[in-house]
Amino acid sequence: MMRANWRRRSLPCDKLASLNVSPTQTTMLSWRVIIPFVLTGTIWGSTWFIITGQIDGVPAAWSVFYRFALATPALFLVAFLMKRRLALTRPEHLLAALVGLFQFSGNFLFVYYAELYVTSGIVAMMFALIMVPNALLARLLLGERVPGGFVIGSLIAIIGVSFLLMHEYRANPDAGVLGGNVGLGIALALLGILAASVANVIQANQTGRAVPMVSLLAWAMLYGTLFDLAFAFVVAGPPPVPTNPAYWMGIVYLALIGSVVTFPLHYNLVREIGAGRTAYNSILTIIVAMLISTIFEDYRWTGLTIGGMALAILGMVLALRSKQRR
Repeated sequence: MMRANWRRRSLPCDKLASLNVSPTQTTMLSWRVIIPFVLTGTIWGSTWFIITGQIDGVPAAWSVFYRFALATPALFLVAFLMKRRLALTRPEHLLAALVGLFQFSGNFLFVYYAELYVTSGIVAMMFALIMVPNALLARLLLGERVPGGFVIGSLIAIIGVSFLLMHEYRANPDAGVLGGNVGLGIALALLGILAASVANVIQANQTGRAVPMVSLLAWAMLYGTLFDLAFAFVVAGPPPVPTNPAYWMGIVYLALIGSVVTFPLHYNLVREIGAGRTAYNSILTIIVAMLISTIFEDYRWTGLTIGGMALAILGMVLALRSKQRR
């Protein structure tokens, strides 16, 4: 989820120069590429399942707040160590607040609540399609062209993910007209995708490009955390204090490993091999997420789901290749 935000911030390869990011000719087979590529994909793929432990007996809203209450100071520390400016102008603070509201509040709240009803790996698969609303909103708000190959690949990926959602629906025979809880979970995930996509696109404007990426994200996370705190109090009452050590280990993992450690690794990949190639990391992420769901959530594979997974990955590869060739 946070990873989508970082990726979209640097996706337009023709805009890399304005961000002082110049991808080098480093080969994909270099260890300085392979190690961070595998680490980020594996870590991000695992975070979807870790979330399920954060919503077991604890209000989802408070788990989102705890996660970013820990991650925010850590991200400010990263910005400080990277010697990025932390002082923002008034318009930049306003942009950070909007990004925080959509990305670190709306997006994550919808995702956490969605995983109450839908398998974590399926939610991860749905989020891999964030490239579609990203492209549509970028076309609408920023005037970016959408290649024909991207449209074709996206349609194939959407059909594949639809097969997976169909299986998820059928696995709940007692569900109502809209799929009952599964339908609610799918709707929440779609809202989360839309919220994240809005955050991705609005931070790519001129104001956002003038701010160091890590600094903007640190302030956005701070504002988002404040929104999360207010929301949690309204919908869930006073904060609970879970006594299960595994819960707090999950919070630490999601906040520091899943939300902070991976960012410098991903950013370095963009500099080394370019944003287009780095985006293929999303495919590794969903493979890891589905593998974990198979092992720990007893996800059952059928001809429908295998075909859906194959179509989804094929479509994503085609879409990403078309964007890379622009």
